[in-house]
Amino acid sequence: MAVMQFPPVYQTVCLAMLAYVIYRTYWEVTVGASRRRMIHKHGCQPVNKTNNSLIGQIVDVKEVKRIIAACLFDMSSLKNGRLLEAIRDRYKRVGWTHHAKIFFQDWIYTVEAENLKCFLATNFKDFSMPDKRKSAFVPLLGHGIFTTDGAQWQHSREMLRPNFVRNQVADLETFETHVQHLLKVIPRDGSTAIDLQASFFRLTIDSATEFLFGESTNCLVDNDTPSSLENSEFASAFERSQHEISRRLRSGFLDIQPKQFKADVKFVQNLVDRFVRRGLQYREAYNLDPEKAEARLKGQGRYVFMNELVKRVGDPIRIRTELLNILLAGRDTTASLLGNTWFVLARRPDIWNKLRQEVEELKGQRPTFEQIKNMKYLKAVFNESLRLYPVIPVNSRMAIKDTVLPMGGGVDGKAPMFVPKGQIVSYSVYTMHRRKDYFGPDADDFRPERWDAIRPGWERDKEENGLLITFFLSSFFLSTVDLEFALAVSVTQYPGA
Repeated sequence: MAVMQFPPVYQTVCLAMLAYVIYRTYWEVTVGASRRRMIHKHGCQPVNKTNNSLIGQIVDVKEVKRIIAACLFDMSSLKNGRLLEAIRDRYKRVGWTHHAKIFFQDWIYTVEAENLKCFLATNFKDFSMPDKRKSAFVPLLGHGIFTTDGAQWQHSREMLRPNFVRNQVADLETFETHVQHLLKVIPRDGSTAIDLQASFFRLTIDSATEFLFGESTNCLVDNDTPSSLENSEFASAFERSQHEISRRLRSGFLDIQPKQFKADVKFVQNLVDRFVRRGLQYREAYNLDPEKAEARLKGQGRYVFMNELVKRVGDPIRIRTELLNILLAGRDTTASLLGNTWFVLARRPDIWNKLRQEVEELKGQRPTFEQIKNMKYLKAVFNESLRLYPVIPVNSRMAIKDTVLPMGGGVDGKAPMFVPKGQIVSYSVYTMHRRKDYFGPDADDFRPERWDAIRPGWERDKEENGLLITFFLSSFFLSTVDLEFALAVSVTQYPGA
């Protein structure tokens, strides 16, 4: 009797199906069983979804259309804040924690303070930076403190942290030089328009480069010397590189590096390498005679971050990487905070006048570190600016192991929620800071006086049934004292309303 022969394609399909059944069975009795035990142990409930249809399991078309309508066909909306408001609107419609598929990517969105505390503090090691963000930043920054996780991140933190102490970072005398440069470019006739945000970016890169490298870019100083032009090009190339990184983060799978981006990255890194070589020369001198090398530095009269860094590491690439990571944090977040704060002050003469009353107690003298720390209203203005206009309004983390978030599951969103390995969790600080159940019915209003009763950090309000109030003071390079100093000095120069 002849044996029936099956076509090769049929045999391949059958083998593939058998392999899948074996794999799936193995997965269910190992990973699946482990996840079911975790879900049962913690009482996890399913998270609410924006779209439960069959198509919605592939891509949430409605949400994609809303995002496109909000920003992609009108790029000016990014500047007008419509994207952040579109995100906030989705949270209001769907819930403070929900699931959605955007551009074929599976996302969990949350603005529950308990969840943020979990993946940013208590269970920090269960999460990492998403791979997409790493791949976008690494070409410019390398593998530094803001582009790594785990042991490498911990090593960078331990290496850099000793260099940020009060008497080093809060160098008010050096910072005042750059503030005075800023004030000189601001018209005093009361009618000439000026883009303050651009000036703030120049201020922060000037002060950050002097702190890091021992030499400022001096972009606020009008100078046509070759070195000044090179420094200005450095600042421009650094800014263009950051815009390209932002584009790559928004582009999804379209991850293409233009020639201009490659040229800008090369220019930035080459210039920083020049400073690194100077730092390594100091390292050699320090290793030969520490006391003599230290004495020479003290004669220069200012602290240089790189000179302290090279004492701990001799790899020029690693030094450049960490310097660029800190420069990015120092330039953007501080300039954004200053810009957001002045945006409000220009429209609120009542706040400006109250600031002047506090600053006038200095009687025209340059404020000291302790005097600035005691200016409660000045600090409250910055806190309120960071609350309503956070410098990093949206961010995300990726689970590197199966874990659980304390809220977001169930119909009411109050039950624990299971988060599988590889799941990306996005959060909107912009939305969370405007929640009325956290900050009261006037949460949309800029009211510095609210900080008389609350403090930045993780706090529990007994009168609100143990509600966790969250507030993020973003990690930026320049100390808040420097920013308060800049505002205090500026207030004394302009009468306002």
